Amino acid sequence: MNVSAADRWMMTLSLWAGLAMLGSTGLAFGQSGYKFDAATVSGLPARNIGSATMSGRVAAVDAVEEDGRITVFVGAASGGVWKSVNGGTTYKSVFDREDVQSIGAVTIDPSNSKTVWVGTGEAWVRNSVSVGDGVYKSIDGGENWTNVGLKDSEHIAKILVDPKDGNNVLVCATGHLWDDNDERGVYKTTDGGKTWKKVLAGANGSSGCALLAMSRQEPKTIYASMWDFRRQGWTFRSGGPGSGLFKSTDGGEHWTEISESTKGLPAKPWGRVAIAVAPAKPQVVVYANIEAEKGRGLYRSDDGGTNWAKLDASNYMVWRPFYFGNLIVDPKDENKIFKPDLILLYSTDGGKTFNVVSGSDHGDFHDVWINPKNPNIVIAGDDGGRVVAQRGRRQSLETSDEPADFAVLPRQHGQFRPLSRLWRVAGQQFLGGGFVVSGWRYELALGKHV
Repeated sequence: MNVSAADRWMMTLSLWAGLAMLGSTGLAFGQSGYKFDAATVSGLPARNIGSATMSGRVAAVDAVEEDGRITVFVGAASGGVWKSVNGGTTYKSVFDREDVQSIGAVTIDPSNSKTVWVGTGEAWVRNSVSVGDGVYKSIDGGENWTNVGLKDSEHIAKILVDPKDGNNVLVCATGHLWDDNDERGVYKTTDGGKTWKKVLAGANGSSGCALLAMSRQEPKTIYASMWDFRRQGWTFRSGGPGSGLFKSTDGGEHWTEISESTKGLPAKPWGRVAIAVAPAKPQVVVYANIEAEKGRGLYRSDDGGTNWAKLDASNYMVWRPFYFGNLIVDPKDENKIFKPDLILLYSTDGGKTFNVVSGSDHGDFHDVWINPKNPNIVIAGDDGGRVVAQRGRRQSLETSDEPADFAVLPRQHGQFRPLSRLWRVAGQQFLGGGFVVSGWRYELALGKHV
């Protein structure tokens, strides 16, 4: 972390003030012979000790549990890729040697956890977004990386890996934010990234892929949302003739549009569409959060996209879809679904209603990983870093090498609650500035609200 001259000055000034208080306290207790002047602190410069109350935006998260140990990969919007081999207790940066640091997608090969795919260029395209230079692949658990193509895509929202064949990979290339380009849409490789084929193209040069969805239980059935958009310095257009929803039943080779005439869907034009398949019922249950001029909101299909029913359309469900364009369904219950947003929303009734479960955490959530072996373990990424949640277990974390501020939150009674926070002194550049001391502590009594 780089510290500016102004930050160093403020930190040194605070240190001076603290020592001055100590000096005056000493005098009050009769230590009248103590001398305090510039020489007292001349050899005590402020020293950066790492992350404090927060870091930056986490755009993508993936993890895998093997032999009781959870390995986590975190993709930062502008800070590269971070890896943990102990469930998030400690992290190390594994992407420092690459040419870009903006990450849009991270996917661990379900059939070989040593193989990790990364799509560069954050896809939550606000006006302060960085670009990438294509797809990277690691075959040694993130120690080394190779750029395997799609270098002009700039923004990648999702990577899907066939759980039965790790050489079959689909990439959701969102494309350029500020101008037209050709390398956008859905791309497929069948040889592990040596060659790529565009299998779903946009209707025009401003249309790219917004999201891909697949269940590992049914990998041949894939849904894709296409998005027609353009950002300019003075405005932003989300929506146009290139936006739409598509389905493939042959692993992405051929696609059929799920048009606006499909029963229950709103009229076009559409903007960004978030799409998710329920792993518990992959052939039938599909969710789509559709940005539209009329009828925007969350939709659900219980027959594989033939018919749809409109569900929640509350404010948090429909606002800023260019930035909050993700849905994640519980792997064992098709009626439980997360909607990352300013706060983390959670539904247990199939999307009819949502509750806020992120408590006092930083906010602006973008991705969620749910442990398929134990859905009570949830990892979420937001603009302040990464949050771990686990139900029914006491935990406390103290880390100094993580890319973010980590809070441990139990998922209990429908709420996420912090167990403990540690004392830190930090200069916050983004939220308020100045020096902040955080020393509050929460205790968890299992089975009770605290």
